[in-house]
Amino acid sequence: MKAFKAQEKRASCDLPAGLEAIAFREMSLADLDEVMKIERTSFASPWSERFFIEEIQAPCARALLAVAGERIVGYVIFWLLPDEVDVHNLAVHTAYRRRGIGRRLLQQVIGQARGRGSSRVTLEVRRSNTAAQRLYESLGFRITGVRRAYYADNGEDALTMALVLRR
Repeated sequence: MKAFKAQEKRASCDLPAGLEAIAFREMSLADLDEVMKIERTSFASPWSERFFIEEIQAPCARALLAVAGERIVGYVIFWLLPDEVDVHNLAVHTAYRRRGIGRRLLQQVIGQARGRGSSRVTLEVRRSNTAAQRLYESLGFRITGVRRAYYADNGEDALTMALVLRR
């Protein structure tokens, strides 16, 4: 009985009330104000609004939102390259973190990569961002290299990671 209650409690804590139904849709320029709020609270050196616009309008770029009800709770921006998918930015609203939304956004990306026959999904992550690294590793990503002094704000290294989908 005790194990059942613990499992029941865990399940009920996964998402706040009303957040069970996460929808995914493409980002548009009309979403940019809400996305920028998440971006600014997520990163010490956030992307500029102009950079988001350039990313969204790039022919190979895709931008997906995670939406709970009417609220944007996360996003991912990635590029569809000839044989791979490259993740450029991923963030979840601070009030909705640690509830599986980032994982579900990445699963959407991985699903699109598989659907188009891509051989892998790649990304960069700050060496200090161990929480993100654990998430990526739990989805099968492995460290493939280091980009020295990759981040302009503080010269931090980036770890390159890849999820191999086919050989």
